[in-house]
Amino acid sequence: MRRARSDEAAAVAALVEAAFARHVAAVGRRPAPMDDDHAARITAGEQYVRDAEDGTPALASSIVLVDNGDHLVVNNVAARPDLQGQGLGRDLLAFAEDEARRRGFAEIRLHTNAAMADNILMYPKLGYTETGRETRSGFHRVLFIKPLT
Repeated sequence: MRRARSDEAAAVAALVEAAFARHVAAVGRRPAPMDDDHAARITAGEQYVRDAEDGTPALASSIVLVDNGDHLVVNNVAARPDLQGQGLGRDLLAFAEDEARRRGFAEIRLHTNAAMADNILMYPKLGYTETGRETRSGFHRVLFIKPLT
């Protein structure tokens, strides 16, 4: 994993677009990460990426980590569609948890769209606990937290 470079905003946008396309029907519109300002995330130092290992120039995966003062927030997790199901999401979350520990945080938080049933099932298996639900910007979100010990 590495921080994304400023010249990679379009590549990050393409990765996120492809990764979240499968969720459009369930959500009923484009999921929020598809319309995020990836250049701004890169400039803020929040966007991390993993290069593809298959010799293609496309990125394999990405994650957005936001420092919220007393905890780290996972804002977006994306893996190239042809690589999904191979553990990249789990690797990204492990990286996020390690980064949160490195920064001295005792917990990490994330949210997912309530219509993304696979995420809602996966996060508890990785030690995350649902803490609530909210609607923000018209999106119904499920909130999760994981203590880091």
